[in-house]
Amino acid sequence: MTRRVGARYAIAITPAMADLIDRSDPNDPIAGQFVPDARELDTHPAESADPIGDHLKSPAPGIVHRYADRVLLKIASVCPVYCRFCFRREMVGPQLGEALSAAELDAALDYIRATPAIWEVILTGGDPFVLSPRRIADVTTALGQIPHVKILRWHTRVPVVDPDRVTDDLVSALKASDKTVFIGLHTNNARELTTEAQTAIAKLVDAGIPLVSQTVLLKGVNDTADALEALMRALVEARVKPYYLHHGDLAPGTAHFRTTIAEGQALVDELRRRLSGLAMLTYVLDIPGAFGKVPIQAAKISQDGGRISVSDPNGGTHVYEDACAAPYVP
Repeated sequence: MTRRVGARYAIAITPAMADLIDRSDPNDPIAGQFVPDARELDTHPAESADPIGDHLKSPAPGIVHRYADRVLLKIASVCPVYCRFCFRREMVGPQLGEALSAAELDAALDYIRATPAIWEVILTGGDPFVLSPRRIADVTTALGQIPHVKILRWHTRVPVVDPDRVTDDLVSALKASDKTVFIGLHTNNARELTTEAQTAIAKLVDAGIPLVSQTVLLKGVNDTADALEALMRALVEARVKPYYLHHGDLAPGTAHFRTTIAEGQALVDELRRRLSGLAMLTYVLDIPGAFGKVPIQAAKISQDGGRISVSDPNGGTHVYEDACAAPYVP
């Protein structure tokens, strides 16, 4: 089974995450995120290789320009771990990923230089923290010389899944004069915030780099109020501000991870009863077709329970199919 899944999607897990797996628990939430599953070979009709429309909003290699004031700059095509639910699973990994050439990176930077509306650059991939501090510093320096870019936000799993990579050299490479630097930390279960992860996070925060979190709502990993509450409290205690709870994207072979939106809404309502505002996050859906990310606490579910009407940031209305492995019965 692993060979069949590996022939289609990248597989990797770091020692830090492998050591956390409870091999006596068939439903271990760490294993669930990283260990291949035969269900990944089953594709739901609603799923897509590009579920949020990156390609539709890519004016240059490595660039995704979905919102007027910010762009994604995908500077890496590999990751230290490969999440089994990844929405870019058809675009990352040693076989599927396409690293930017030097010429393509120059062209991407030229696009940013030529687009004065861009206020924020979100550096992603893959995971950009797999790059050497020297290469990260080169990108930081280039972006630091663009006057209209004010915010650099790095999206990464590394401080949690491979904390030894967070070195003094890496921290120095992230700093840009006259720019504000943020890190978006992807973590899904409180057990990931080990002592080593907390040390890596502290190194970044103590250097003056604020962190916000991104979490994906995942069946069997964090789809209980207790699990999400524990994660949000652990993040705040580590000086990471909870930011987004993502509804699972319609990536191929991920239906077994997705809850329904109704289940997600109920969980967020319960978190609001339990947590201080400091520990609350925003539950969001990336509307398929590159229509953008929208909060869905208040989204309305139609009578059949599986078709949801959502409005995009520009006021357009779209029907979203609530595609998960099993129907939700309220």
